[in-house]
Amino acid sequence: MTRTAPQSKVAMLRQRDPGGHARVTYVELFFDLVFVFAVTQLSHGLLRHPTLEGLIETGLMLMAVWWAWIYTAWVTNWLDPEKPPVRIMLLVVMGVGMLMTMSIPKAFGERGAVFACAFVSIQLGRSLFTLWALRKDPGQRLNFQRISAWLAFSAVFWIAGGFMEGHARLALWAVAIAIEYLSPALGFWTPGLGRTRASEWNVEGGHLAERCALFTIIALGESILVMGATAAELAWTPSVMAAFLASFIGSLAMWWIYFSFTAEAASEAISHSSDPGRVARVAYTYSHLLPIAGIIVAAVGDEWAIHHPLGHLDAKTMAALIGGPGLFMLGGLLFKKAVFRQWSPSRGAGVLALLALIPASPWLSPLTLSIATTLVMIGVAAWESLAMRARRAAVSEA
Repeated sequence: MTRTAPQSKVAMLRQRDPGGHARVTYVELFFDLVFVFAVTQLSHGLLRHPTLEGLIETGLMLMAVWWAWIYTAWVTNWLDPEKPPVRIMLLVVMGVGMLMTMSIPKAFGERGAVFACAFVSIQLGRSLFTLWALRKDPGQRLNFQRISAWLAFSAVFWIAGGFMEGHARLALWAVAIAIEYLSPALGFWTPGLGRTRASEWNVEGGHLAERCALFTIIALGESILVMGATAAELAWTPSVMAAFLASFIGSLAMWWIYFSFTAEAASEAISHSSDPGRVARVAYTYSHLLPIAGIIVAAVGDEWAIHHPLGHLDAKTMAALIGGPGLFMLGGLLFKKAVFRQWSPSRGAGVLALLALIPASPWLSPLTLSIATTLVMIGVAAWESLAMRARRAAVSEA
């Protein structure tokens, strides 16, 4: 939301507390349940289609799902979900989101038009609602006129792709998602309407940080469900249980890294930033997608490793076991650079250590590689714990 008008001017805006951050409401948590289902659909889709084409299609679906969710998180950062019109809007988006999510497995088949129409309805419908909600504030309304124009432009490619088949659909949808991802970076520049500067977006950092942390919990929850369900249906041999334990500890390490060293500190940093809109855009809208993708890919690799812990390490299992934690670390590296304006040596070392496992992978079993990637994540967590302890000691001595 722009800084051009007081909040009291628009009745549906959240009331900001200068001494704290806006709480996440129950309707926002309820809304997230649709995206629990979406993450499940995405991980199962990658399990069913472990090919390069399947990876590209799943990646595009993830980008669309994330975009629908993060745009809604931004809107509820400004509009108050406790207001009946805003609450109704969220519930309608939730219903259409269910339709979108149910169509994911066959989005590149017979339900392409359903997925496209549902996604466009969510994006344009929510934006037009916000435009109406801000009708009494010309400055803020102008921003959503620009956003709506870009979403209408991308909608042409979404809808056209939904009625095409094969690679034509993939190409049109790739153009559509590129338009949507480029638009914030370009300030939603629109002929005759100008562009929005990142400094104009008055974001409440604590709320957005908490929302994104909750989505991370959703992704981690899916990884727990996948490994638990997989191990439950197999004979509990020592190798199966060792693979399960390595996968479980890997998920714990991801949680530890994210929530012990990133979430709260990032919230504080954004709240005190001179340009919170830019920081939040880079850190949460863009960079935060990579850790989510990494958790989903790691969950897929964990399932394959638990199923065949001592079998041949094929290319897809190797790519998932290394690529999942790698995306998680890379996303954290970019996130911390955006928020704290410095590179994280521990995350960088983690990425390099994971890459170093690739040449050795032909001689490793899925179980051995799973243990190795988990040890890398434990090492990063330990490094960051020691670094945090040293910083706290330095502050207390000062």
